[in-house]
Amino acid sequence: MAVCSSSSSSGSSSNTKAWIIHGILTGAAVAVALGAHAYLLLRRSGKFRSRVVGIIPARFASSRFQGKPLVQILGKPMIQRTWERAKLATTLDHVVVATDDDKIADCCRGFGADVIMTSESCQNGTERCNEALQKLEKQYDIVVNIQGDEPLIEPEIIDGVVKALQAAPDAVFSTAVTSLKPEDGFDPNRVKCIVDNRGYAIYFSRGLIPFNKSGEVNQQFPYLLHLGIQSYDTKFLRIYPDLPPTPLQLEEDLEQLKVLENGYKMKVIKVDHEAHGVDTPEDVDKIESFMRERNLS
Repeated sequence: MAVCSSSSSSGSSSNTKAWIIHGILTGAAVAVALGAHAYLLLRRSGKFRSRVVGIIPARFASSRFQGKPLVQILGKPMIQRTWERAKLATTLDHVVVATDDDKIADCCRGFGADVIMTSESCQNGTERCNEALQKLEKQYDIVVNIQGDEPLIEPEIIDGVVKALQAAPDAVFSTAVTSLKPEDGFDPNRVKCIVDNRGYAIYFSRGLIPFNKSGEVNQQFPYLLHLGIQSYDTKFLRIYPDLPPTPLQLEEDLEQLKVLENGYKMKVIKVDHEAHGVDTPEDVDKIESFMRERNLS
């Protein structure tokens, strides 16, 4: 799954915030259109989906990049960089790492992170988040799944997907997208997304979507790239593992498709954000070069 990194320019940051605000306002408009009186009362009281935990699922085993969370990014383990960025998000009441690996757990405890040990049987990050949620002492309304291979995740994007879910009572899931680079159109590691005119997800694919008759990337079309950040209503997260696998989920190997195939709604916000996936060992050099160019330490 693609991950995102921060931009060093103030203009990019402003654009990111503008897109996030647009997505949140769209969700609020939908709530009004639905006549969600109870929702509005809860929002006014500050109690609607107000308790939020960020969970960073991390596993050592990977077919493409074993031990990825522990790889050094300019002198720090990648998962430490992700955790440090997540701690800056203002909407998160707590941040924990969920892992089934002792090496990752020891590393995380070493830099001060709270760790929840989970089983090796978790099929994906969503299931790992659900198991970790059950083991937390406090109750939460929203879980944010923060990919462990997102060393430059912007706190504003974390806050954006949380606020989008809080503003969309008919959705159980929220996530973020950004513009897709034309050269990434046919890269299966870059997950594409299409949304409806109210900002709800229609479909995700490893292939190029939409796909035109020419079979080539349309340089003028605003293709969307899915970023590795998503949040769930905890009531939905608890039933997610019990939902049977779906054909599109299995074919694309994308866990979010199980949400859509079972008829649930997913809110999507767009952010102006340069994306860098840390999916293979070769990606480490790319992201370190990116950080050096922008004086990011």
